[in-house]
Amino acid sequence: MTLSVTDADFADEVLGAYEPVLVEFWAEWCPPCHKMAPVLDQLTGEYAGRAKVAKLNADENPATARAYGIMAMPTFALFSGGEVVWQVIGAQPTSRLRAKLDEAISAAASGVRR
Repeated sequence: MTLSVTDADFADEVLGAYEPVLVEFWAEWCPPCHKMAPVLDQLTGEYAGRAKVAKLNADENPATARAYGIMAMPTFALFSGGEVVWQVIGAQPTSRLRAKLDEAISAAASGVRR
């Protein structure tokens, strides 16, 4: 199951994470967000121990969404070393999310930020 993060634990779970973290900013009223849920659950399993996959309900956690300028749902942000290294709006193919996670894992392993 994909990790749910909140305003209260975002800094610890995402910004302080050792591994790259893919975060979906989502909302209950967003049909594409619901479509992405099984994809995120799949990626959570595939990347266990190498990267985190998390989701943050932007309506329930407005401070974090506002801090990152989230204006549309879903928005995906990939964090590495506590910084956003990639961000995109809208539902994404699984292959694109995998490619970005793989890129972030490789960069983190080599000490390079992308």
